[in-house]
Amino acid sequence: MNKNVLEVKNLTKHFGPSVGGFTAVDDISFSVKDGEILGFLGPNGAGKTTTIQMLLGVLTPSSGDISYFGKDLIHNKEEILEQVNFSTTYTNLPWVLSVSENLTFISYLYDIKNRKKRVEEIIELFKLGDLRKKTMSQLSAGQQTRVNLAKAFINKPKVLLLDEPTASLDPDIARYIRSIILNDRDVNKTTILWTSHNMPEVEDMCDRVIFINKGKIIADDTPDKLARSIQTAHVELLVRDGLKRTVEYCGKHKLSFKLQHRTIIIDVNEKKIAEFLRDFMDTGVIYDEISIEKPTLEDYFLQVAGDYETT
Repeated sequence: MNKNVLEVKNLTKHFGPSVGGFTAVDDISFSVKDGEILGFLGPNGAGKTTTIQMLLGVLTPSSGDISYFGKDLIHNKEEILEQVNFSTTYTNLPWVLSVSENLTFISYLYDIKNRKKRVEEIIELFKLGDLRKKTMSQLSAGQQTRVNLAKAFINKPKVLLLDEPTASLDPDIARYIRSIILNDRDVNKTTILWTSHNMPEVEDMCDRVIFINKGKIIADDTPDKLARSIQTAHVELLVRDGLKRTVEYCGKHKLSFKLQHRTIIIDVNEKKIAEFLRDFMDTGVIYDEISIEKPTLEDYFLQVAGDYETT
């Protein structure tokens, strides 16, 4: 059985005075196993960034404990951070330095035996050869994302904290980056905490998902089980004749729908799809194509976030 590499117990971060202040992270506890990819998800303002900053030792918790490799972060910070790294699209590397200079500079933050060799390995791995002499200010958003990811791998970390790791990347590059991350996990047993708003990507990449909202953990399970907890499926129809009747039908039966030209996507209770299709046929609507999409992690995200916004 894989051991826990990262453990968080009763972690809380309060800003401002004890009375009338703001609690960004409210008594959360979770653990991540060796080689596990954990999705850490939630809407904007949920407490994700504050949690990550505490995991990196940038912010001091108001209360609670963080431990890596069985060692407390506060008392073993230097030793632990030698084996941890992170990447985020929300911070910039020095713009006047070239890609190669940035990676070389960052390598000095860690105990790397052959820095020049390691920098060259990283440049090759992330396909940055053509960009090595360019300054960060000359790079596109996607290229900057790639450099940020490259610097996260510079010290061969045992734990990676990845915040929107494929943001701004073209689909082919994003696929290649995901393959690098998965290979590193498989070969080196790297433990990864992954935050993203790309739900299909999270479903593909993550072994387990934690949802945080308003500073509290509200779910902790596999992506598949969370998706299956939602009952709403999506029936997509390409309507040849009777689009107006279809919209009227949805209104009459209080079914949510999205209309795109002659394509309509109708939200239907998964257990009632057969009943819906039989009933719908009686309207006389003629359609050329039909597809049924089962509930996804994105459906779960939208429902949970919506539920908490209204409470």
